[in-house]
Amino acid sequence: MYRGLTVSVVIPCYNEEDGIPVVMADMPDLVDEVIIVDNNSADRTGIVARELGARVVLETRQGYGAAYKAGFRSATGDVIVTMDGDATYPRNFIPVLLDVLVEENLDFITCDRTGHKMEHSSFLRVFGNWVLSWAITLLYGFHLRDSQSGMWVFRRSLLDRMVITSDGMALSEEIKLEAFTLPAVQARELPIYYKPRVGESKLNLWQDGFVNLLFLIKRRFIRPADAPLGATPFSPHVTSEVPGPQMVED
Repeated sequence: MYRGLTVSVVIPCYNEEDGIPVVMADMPDLVDEVIIVDNNSADRTGIVARELGARVVLETRQGYGAAYKAGFRSATGDVIVTMDGDATYPRNFIPVLLDVLVEENLDFITCDRTGHKMEHSSFLRVFGNWVLSWAITLLYGFHLRDSQSGMWVFRRSLLDRMVITSDGMALSEEIKLEAFTLPAVQARELPIYYKPRVGESKLNLWQDGFVNLLFLIKRRFIRPADAPLGATPFSPHVTSEVPGPQMVED
């Protein structure tokens, strides 16, 4: 708990049994729950996470966005922190980000890796992020240095105002579009450092990059008819049955 606010950390995972122990080893004590969303992992991700004290939720719909939406439904904290299961995002930054969220009365913080990302990332990955970030600037009128960052800190109550439709990688940019364009929402981007990943990357850089770019264009000009601004993110067009904090072990 932090200043009377409960804190949930939500981590979508697909075959991250090597990264999860690193992530859990230095999770701050102020975190009330860690939710690992096992997105059909073929390894021991869920088993390892449980053994280390995380709550495991199984999401059978494949996809980064689908996993995150399952985690958001299961989270009970007043504040949600997100990160990947590959240990790239700094757990020890969580208290600092919470300080900023509370002291500046913010609703949403997204983290910027670009100051440290070049050292650990390929040119193609960095260039793709730059293209997508400038696409947001041109299409939506605000600029992010790191539009694809997967570390966010936000008040859970904000989800009731957001429309989140993507089941794939585009959820990362979609949630930022909502946070930075919804009226009366206070959102900021803050720098963090970024570590080399543990385990193998699951991204298809060309395919995911083009899909994310097309998503930005489509969403700018064609907003889903059944998802008007202000609708809840878990209305029927995005809801799925989530089995809860259980998984089938081998």
